[in-house]
Amino acid sequence: MKRILFDAEHEAYRDSVRAFLEKEVAPRYADWDRAGIVPRELFTGLGRLGALGFAVPEEFGGAGINDFRYNMILQEEAARAAVSPAVLGPALHADVCMPYFLECTTDEQKARWLPGIASGELITAIAMTEPGTGSDLSGIRTKAVRDGDHYVIDGAKTFITNGINADLVILAARTGEHPHRGLSLIVVERDTPGFERGRKLEKVGLHAQDTAELSFTGARVPVANLLGNEGEGFFALTRNLAQERLSVSVAGLAQAAAAFDWTTDYVRERKAFGKPIGSMQVIRHRLAELATEIDVAQQYLDRCILALNAGELTAVDAAKAKWWCTELQGRVVDACVQLHGGYGYMLEYPIARAWQDSRVSRIYAGTTEVMKEIIGRSLDLG
Repeated sequence: MKRILFDAEHEAYRDSVRAFLEKEVAPRYADWDRAGIVPRELFTGLGRLGALGFAVPEEFGGAGINDFRYNMILQEEAARAAVSPAVLGPALHADVCMPYFLECTTDEQKARWLPGIASGELITAIAMTEPGTGSDLSGIRTKAVRDGDHYVIDGAKTFITNGINADLVILAARTGEHPHRGLSLIVVERDTPGFERGRKLEKVGLHAQDTAELSFTGARVPVANLLGNEGEGFFALTRNLAQERLSVSVAGLAQAAAAFDWTTDYVRERKAFGKPIGSMQVIRHRLAELATEIDVAQQYLDRCILALNAGELTAVDAAKAKWWCTELQGRVVDACVQLHGGYGYMLEYPIARAWQDSRVSRIYAGTTEVMKEIIGRSLDLG
C-alpha cells in the first residue's frame, strides 16, 4: 500500500541521508563493528547534514522543525543501507535524549548545551537502567544528595547506549524517598570527578553501538545541571518514553522491511532444481505473509508518527507499536535467514548481522511483556 506520510521536502531530505550513509557510513561500518564503537565524526557529520537538530530552535543552531518524520527517515535509510538503526548512536541522541534538552531545560541550559547537541559536538546519553532495576523506574537507587550548590551522586548504571562516547549523560537519580516524586534528572558532564565509565559491554549483536557501565562515587555535579524541578524526573521520563518506544518501533519495522527486500532479491537469483527458489509456492506464500504483516504494521506506525507530531500519541498506543513492530522484526528477520539458507548464517550477508542485531529490540525501552502490561491495564478489566 502506498504510504502518504511524507511530503516533497521529506523525500529531498531522504536523498541527502541516503547519499551520506552510502558515502560516509556503509563503507566503514564493518570496521566500526569490529572496533565496538562508532567514531565521534559520525555525530558531527550528521550534525552538518542537519539530522541532529531539526527540533532545536534556530537561535541554538537547529532548524526549529518539530517533525518526527525526519527522524524516521534517518532510521529507515540506515536499515536500507544494511546499517542497524540502533547502531547509529545519533538516533538515540536525536530521538530519545533530545526531548529532555528541549522541554526540561532553562534558557541558560539551552544556550549552554543545545548548539553542541545540534552540531554533534556534544554527544548525549540517558542513564536509567541499573544492575537491579530495568523498566520499573520507581526502583532506581542511584542517589543525589544536595550539598550547597552541588549534588553528590553515588550509584551505578548499566546497559547505557553511547556510554563511552557521551559528553552529557541524563542521569535518573533519587533525590527523595518517594518512589515517584523522589526521582530527579541531572546532567552529568564528561569530566565530572567521581564519574567513571566501566566496561564497554560485549553484546550478542549491535557491536558497533557502544554500551557501557557507568559508576558514580561521590560525583559532584552543579545544581545548575538539574533538568526541570527536583522530584519531577519520574514524570519527565514517563512522558518521553512514548517517543523512545516509537523510535524503537521505527527501527524495528525498517529493519524488517530491509530484510524482506534483501530476501526477495535473493530468492529471485538463487536457483534450486533448475529454477529460482522464489518460484516455489512454499516460499512465495511465506513472503506473501511477511509482505502483508509489514504493510499493515507500517500503516499503524505512520499514524503513530502523525499522532506524535500532533502531541496526541498515548503511552498505550506507543506500547502497541513497540511490541508489535519489534516482534514482527524478529519473525521477519528469522524467516529471511531461513530463506537465505546457509548464506543467511554468513556475516558477509547483511541478513546475518540484522539477525544478530534484532533480538534486543524486544527487550530495551521496555520488554514485550511490559508493553502488554501497559496495554492490559488500560483495558480496565478489574
